[in-house]
Amino acid sequence: MDTRSILYSLNDYKPPISKAKMTQITKAAIKAIKFYKHVVQSVEKFIQKCKPEYKVPGLYVIDSIVRQSRHQFGQEKDVFAPRFSNNIISTFQNLYRCPGDDKVWYYFIK
Repeated sequence: MDTRSILYSLNDYKPPISKAKMTQITKAAIKAIKFYKHVVQSVEKFIQKCKPEYKVPGLYVIDSIVRQSRHQFGQEKDVFAPRFSNNIISTFQNLYRCPGDDKVWYYFIK
């Protein structure tokens, strides 16, 4: 299974996302490091298009990938953090683009 398929399989689960699922996504992303630009684009697009209840787990995916990459390759050789940072503003803007009752911030204060 490729990273994109694993990522979009999140839609098959009810939040919160399990640690095992998060680990599976992270491992697939690290394994596909040669295609890191595609991995980052897939995660950003997932956050943009997913249902509101999956947007925060999408941020957890970013966090998990970046942490593992920095742990495994070191901060100076990490390719994911700089790539995610290129579009971080638009990624956060996509977090807030939901219908009125489904605003993401609601899930933070629940």
